[in-house]
Amino acid sequence: MPINPDAVGSTSEPHEHSWTEKDVMLYALGVGAGTGELQFTTENTMDTPLRVLPTMAVVLGVGGFGAVGKIGTFNPAMLVHGEQAIELYGEIPTSGTVSTVGEITGIWDKGKGAVIVTESVSTDVSTGKPLFKNTMSAFIRGEGGWGGDRGPSGPRNEPPERAPDHEVTYHTRDDQALIYRLSGDRNPLHSDPAFAKLGGFDRPILHGLCTYGFTGRALLHTLCGSDPARFRSMEGRFSSPVYPGEALTVRMWVEGSSATFQTCGEDGRVVIDSGRVTFS
Repeated sequence: MPINPDAVGSTSEPHEHSWTEKDVMLYALGVGAGTGELQFTTENTMDTPLRVLPTMAVVLGVGGFGAVGKIGTFNPAMLVHGEQAIELYGEIPTSGTVSTVGEITGIWDKGKGAVIVTESVSTDVSTGKPLFKNTMSAFIRGEGGWGGDRGPSGPRNEPPERAPDHEVTYHTRDDQALIYRLSGDRNPLHSDPAFAKLGGFDRPILHGLCTYGFTGRALLHTLCGSDPARFRSMEGRFSSPVYPGEALTVRMWVEGSSATFQTCGEDGRVVIDSGRVTFS
């Protein structure tokens, strides 16, 4: 069965997901936080109560992508995570349960492939109020060519032609992917050397959403004074894989209460582009 463009508007069944303080700390360690960020990595400090990194929304909002099952059949190995955005309606609590419903909001014909866009809203079960929204796009190679709308294209969130206002470099660990995968994404591409070689890589690569989390930490500490309550939204496009052990440099261009950003690998290539963050 080919891709069905009429699936736009289809929704997933509600999916509940719960987390605890242990999950919060494990996620923070998975995206590189450590002894210098104890408000995110331990509950045992007298002066800094545990808080949640805003990008943890990407692992808490699981289930929303289930709506993609309604677009037809495709080879999952041909699917590539293209873009990711989060919008937060309040600070994420250190424990709780959310109910997530996803919706297919776009199916675009790119010729050599199809782009599927989903939005999923996660509601705090204890309050009944939306807590955050995830928007993601996935490119499925070999599934285009049905003559449909190509959808939006062209550059966006381009940084201005001047030096960045801020630049932060973090070093990932050689075993970073092994830590991050414990937050839920067990894809062997990130842990099994033999499987990675089948995918065309000489060794396992880092999860794109781990790079996203490293980037979010840099934005949080630099633009929000390390206060998750000030972090409003973040979006970006994955443009190059990252290997565990690489240094990541986040460049930020600030304009009022928003900023464009790029994340670069240690050789200078851009690994997340079209980046934009809003904050208060």
